[in-house]
Amino acid sequence: MEVIGLIPAGGVASRLGKIPCSKEVFPIFSASGELSVTSAHLVRSYTSAGICDILFIIRKGKWDIPGYFGCGEEFGAHIGYLIMNLPFGTPFTLNEAFPFVKDKIVALGFPDILFEPENAFVLLKERMQEGNADVMLGLVSSDQYLRSDMIEFDEQGRIREIVIKQDRPDLKLSWFIALWKPSFTIFMKGYLENLIHAHPEGKITCPDNSTREVYVGDVIQAAINKGLQVDYHIFEKGKYTDVGTPEELWNTGHLPVQ
Repeated sequence: MEVIGLIPAGGVASRLGKIPCSKEVFPIFSASGELSVTSAHLVRSYTSAGICDILFIIRKGKWDIPGYFGCGEEFGAHIGYLIMNLPFGTPFTLNEAFPFVKDKIVALGFPDILFEPENAFVLLKERMQEGNADVMLGLVSSDQYLRSDMIEFDEQGRIREIVIKQDRPDLKLSWFIALWKPSFTIFMKGYLENLIHAHPEGKITCPDNSTREVYVGDVIQAAINKGLQVDYHIFEKGKYTDVGTPEELWNTGHLPVQ
């Protein structure tokens, strides 16, 4: 089954303050020392895994992204662009691609996440081919539990819960990339339609009755609760850096000027 790589790029980069371009094309040095942009790392990771059909989902005004990547030929890819409709968070952004990916395997990475190994999607594709999972997550060690999706396992080593941005220092693994089959794409579409019907502002209600935006981890958790099979591969020597935050961006060692 064909794999399509999605790149959600609908955010406004509010955490970075005022920058002169979209964060997806913020200039950095690649690991090999070549001048590049943040999201080129993800494009390279996709193409190294044979995922050469890629869709950016952008908001209006972020024309510097297609201006940089064009049709993708220079990057060994076929790159297209969709316009985000509902500004309610990443799942809604990804759902814009539904007509184009509903019968495909979807690869998901985040354009402001630099990760190792760069061939992570190669290994994740192999793991998915070995089993019957609807969703396959790539996991790495992380101590950023207050701003990450951490993983809680049950006694059999299966994923029990996606713990999102909570004070859980006992949890040591976070997901950073994913692959999923049409079963999850269809589930997510239905989940979001039900959510927007019940809450037109697109938010979910927390246990303390406050509301927040919905994350991809919330949809994965809902899929687990409904019986979809979510499996994982742990990258023992893997790591990631969220360059969408000022402190991590300036400490990457990849900036052109330091």
